[in-house]
Amino acid sequence: MNSVTVQADIPVVALVGNPNCGKTALFNLLTGSRQKVANYAGVTVERKEGQFQTMSGKRIRLFDLPGAYGLEAETPDEKVTLDVLRGQLPGEKRPDLIVCVVDATNLRQHLRMAVGLRRFGLPMILALNMSDLALRHGLKIDVDLLSHELGIPVVNTVGVHRQGVRELLEKIDQVVDLSHATNEGNLPVITPELIASDHAEVQRVLSLLGEMSADALRTSDRIDRVVLHPVIGPLILLGCLFLVFQAVFIWAQPLMEGINSVVDMLGNYLLKVMPDNMMRSLLIDGVIAGAGSVVVFLPQIIILFFFILVLEESGYLPRAAFLLDKLMGGVGLSGRSFIPLLSSFACAIPGIMATRTIQNPRDRLTTIMIAPLMTCSARLPVYALIIAAFIPARRVWGGVELQGLVLFGLYAGGIISAMLVAWVMKLTAFRGNDQSLMLELPAYHLPVLRNIVIGLWQRVQIFLTRVGTIILALMVLLWFLSSVPLPPEGATGPAIQYSYAGRMGAALAHVFAPIGFNWQISIALIPGLAAREVAVGALGTVYALSASSHDISGALEPLIAQSWSLATALSLLVWYVFAPQCLSTLAAVRRETNSWRHPLIMLAYLFGMAYLASFITYRLVVAWSGG
Repeated sequence: MNSVTVQADIPVVALVGNPNCGKTALFNLLTGSRQKVANYAGVTVERKEGQFQTMSGKRIRLFDLPGAYGLEAETPDEKVTLDVLRGQLPGEKRPDLIVCVVDATNLRQHLRMAVGLRRFGLPMILALNMSDLALRHGLKIDVDLLSHELGIPVVNTVGVHRQGVRELLEKIDQVVDLSHATNEGNLPVITPELIASDHAEVQRVLSLLGEMSADALRTSDRIDRVVLHPVIGPLILLGCLFLVFQAVFIWAQPLMEGINSVVDMLGNYLLKVMPDNMMRSLLIDGVIAGAGSVVVFLPQIIILFFFILVLEESGYLPRAAFLLDKLMGGVGLSGRSFIPLLSSFACAIPGIMATRTIQNPRDRLTTIMIAPLMTCSARLPVYALIIAAFIPARRVWGGVELQGLVLFGLYAGGIISAMLVAWVMKLTAFRGNDQSLMLELPAYHLPVLRNIVIGLWQRVQIFLTRVGTIILALMVLLWFLSSVPLPPEGATGPAIQYSYAGRMGAALAHVFAPIGFNWQISIALIPGLAAREVAVGALGTVYALSASSHDISGALEPLIAQSWSLATALSLLVWYVFAPQCLSTLAAVRRETNSWRHPLIMLAYLFGMAYLASFITYRLVVAWSGG
């Protein structure tokens, strides 16, 4: 009871602002590691909360509210922001203070939020973020005049550094007053008249500031003349994506070989020092052959996310959305679907959650339904294993790496398939009027190394946590099912054939035989439903137990190269372009759509596409190779 009272007495500060204003960078700077991520009570929108201390030692709870372009509650994110500010969200205290974060290089767009927030009757501070970029662009903002006209304190900040943080903390100290904290106050209803009034007020303030008098062509504008060119722009985007997939193979290879060597050494060491018993089999055939087969692909995942973070930090991703708007409009989407779909390359779950920023309900549902066709990072270990085993490592077409070219083709196949599915949905179930894209293009930035390192470290933690928990647990379970019961006397085949997993694989092999899958692959597909990358670990465990001697993860690639045909390998690659989703993705779709109907439809259409595409691929390759 006391802890609840203490928590309730801590002042709450809410960070509010448009997307791309640097709000989250400022949140990270203030809270450091003292932050947590959860969902708001009763809704699926993610919340970030942290704590920090002011200059006088006051402890403050800090909310990073979802980015919003306005206070009209047109998207789920905007509705949550509005409900928190009104004190109408269950379990949330109304903020004691609003810190409105605006992009100093784009006051015309961002000031409307600040003007509208004044109506809530809460104490407020304006953080002029990215003030260093504004100066670089020749925009000299009179902070004192802006503070006078808005009637609130104004502070220059740079969210990616500590510039202005001390002054912001001092202002918070001055404004926050525990004795006056209340959940009562103005609860404005946003109307078209108020929006028009806010626009007029922004124009009045800007005219006094002379903010638009800078006549020098901004660096971002000059870059955009090339990057957003109707011909050159798409070629640049295609080149960036092509470079990423080449780097995933070329740069990662030495690191992967190093990890493979360590895994081999550990397995061989245990093979020598441990007696031949069930525990040795568990550690070598289960843990090392299973989890070790997945860990080896960590360098490729790090390289993939490095490029995604650099593109995001630099401000290029909104330009990519703009370039793809016309293409996506042809299949019934808008460029606003691009960023959720791009997020799905990391994992479909955050991509599905990111659709909350899409205003059109039809576009949002279509984007959710096609997000799993984007090639998530969990597929990368499967792709890399099969490509390395069956595609020669050689240069073609002026030095282009063939393996990277195949990987690029698999990613492209997922994108093209997603667009085709969206087009079919537009013509059938999800008919409606198209909406034009309204998107803010932030100024270009040099990526901040600190933010990239933090982002990569978070991905490494997530990946290794999955390896150490979900994947490890599934590998131990699969080892157990593959080891019991023991083979009968006089058995001549590997012990796994007589186990529960072996019998299950033999039954499933009849279902998957038309697409070229053997019983080992059939077994691996089952734990792969929990997490895609588990399929590689499962293959490592199954093949280790199928062999006459202990084979650890480093031997998996030559093992499948010897036992699979090219038709089987290509069929499995195509299967994973469309493969039915992991269970956590289906749960996320259920949560976002508030219905089991859509995840079940997703499961059915993905399984049908995967089976049909693999069947066609397998039969064509068999016919081409003469059987």
